[in-house]
Amino acid sequence: MKTFEVELTYEDRNKGVVESTVKVDASSLSGAVARATREFVRGLDRKQKFDMNKSGLEIKAKAADTESRPAPLLVEK
Repeated sequence: MKTFEVELTYEDRNKGVVESTVKVDASSLSGAVARATREFVRGLDRKQKFDMNKSGLEIKAKAADTESRPAPLLVEK
């Protein structure tokens, strides 16, 4: 499984632009977008869902940098 970072943005009638960033483990980019979108929409109330549908949901996704291992030590002989 790979880790993806998905940023979701929509325009709310009271708050203006609402952004949320979700880190998701999935096997593909499309699976990560689907999972993050489901999690995001579950947290919205009825009016927020209406605003999201009216103004549109902007989705930006990228692979998260999970390569944070320390550099190997060089041993001199």
